[in-house]
Amino acid sequence: MDAFYASVEQASKPSLRGKAVVVGGLGPRGVVATASYEARVFGVHSAMPMAQARRLAPNAAYLVPRFTVYRAISEQVMALLRELSPLVEPLSLDEAFVDLEAGGTARDEESARRAGIKLRADIRAVTGLTGSVGLAASKMLAKIASEQAKPDGLVLIEPGSERALLGPMPVRTLPGVGPATGDHLRRAGITTVEELAEAGEDELVRLLGKAHGHALHAMALAHDERPVVAEREAKSVSVEDTYDVDIHDRLRIGLEVQRLADRCVGRLRGSGLSGRTIVLKVRRYDFSTLTRSETLRGPTDDPAVVREAAARLLDSVDTTGGVRLLGVGVSGLADYTQEDLFAQAMPARVAETPEEAGAEVVVEQPEPVERHWRAGQDVRHADYGHGWVQGSGLGRVTVRFETPLSPPGRVRTFFVGDPALESADPLPLVAEASDQVSSDPASLPKSWSGAEGREATSRP
Repeated sequence: MDAFYASVEQASKPSLRGKAVVVGGLGPRGVVATASYEARVFGVHSAMPMAQARRLAPNAAYLVPRFTVYRAISEQVMALLRELSPLVEPLSLDEAFVDLEAGGTARDEESARRAGIKLRADIRAVTGLTGSVGLAASKMLAKIASEQAKPDGLVLIEPGSERALLGPMPVRTLPGVGPATGDHLRRAGITTVEELAEAGEDELVRLLGKAHGHALHAMALAHDERPVVAEREAKSVSVEDTYDVDIHDRLRIGLEVQRLADRCVGRLRGSGLSGRTIVLKVRRYDFSTLTRSETLRGPTDDPAVVREAAARLLDSVDTTGGVRLLGVGVSGLADYTQEDLFAQAMPARVAETPEEAGAEVVVEQPEPVERHWRAGQDVRHADYGHGWVQGSGLGRVTVRFETPLSPPGRVRTFFVGDPALESADPLPLVAEASDQVSSDPASLPKSWSGAEGREATSRP
């Protein structure tokens, strides 16, 4: 998929189409997850510190990720890939290898090209987004071809042309050559794939070790025998947050761990899994990272069990000086939950006397918490309908009211606690799922009237 997260945001928000969009963590320690092609013109790229991105592209739209939306669209794309072949190997939400031969979809170059063309058309029809396809005889070459095809293209590497294509490319093009290996090879006078092939296997083994040297020499000769492995099983499920300001208060740290535990269980249940080992990750003020784990008697997806295990693990960690990152994970995954008659969580205390058993229970209500609105978040206003948060601060929140199928919308500002404003579910990107909403006059913002209202109700 092309600039996936940013493209989803542009498709969701008509006012951002054709403009620079950056998705990632928005705090001082945030990192860019994806930048639109318009933002890349300014030098913004993934994994860049967000502060640096803001200096390079101060007028871009900076939004938090909406992973629920990205996962839903990813599932649609992966379903299209599985129609082509039973061998689909997802690499991330927006990228996968497909063995077309295993599915009988491709017998030669021409049938492979036709499959790629149809796939791109199907992706656009189903999601409203663009994807790029690389076709080749191996995973390594297909990956290189897909990068050359971006954005919104298709590249087929013809058999017999692989060595000529790879030769002038930098060594970093090959899988397994990261910054450290690249620097090591550069110091040895090797900067291109052709130079890597000419160095010979013995020299590469001497420089990089037997396994790495052998693998890179084979790839430099365009040999890649790695098979497409369908649906690699997840080994763990985890969530983590990096905080803009180090947290020092022990009570706040505990509450954050509880919140992360609940999010982790939500993701676990969403995948139909349970797990035995609870893992806590703590990165302290000095960047030292500690992990603690506890293995239960059996797999669980009970939030109370995970919360209590995470709290016990936190008790063993010194947070003096503050923490900058917290994470909770579950490993030892299974697709079932063990029903333990003796609850793994601490049982509630049983009343010991008749008086106690009949006593009125008073539940203290938590103090209302001021709502925090994040840039890019979906919202709905009782009067103005669906929109998204452009920004918030100084007790106010600015919202642009528009939908994926509307023209660019108006901007309005509210107090952050406005009871008429609430979080909303994202709207579908394509028209088929939205016809009923857009054709229903009752669903239109109450502020629309006259010609503007009639135009809106007639829009597909």
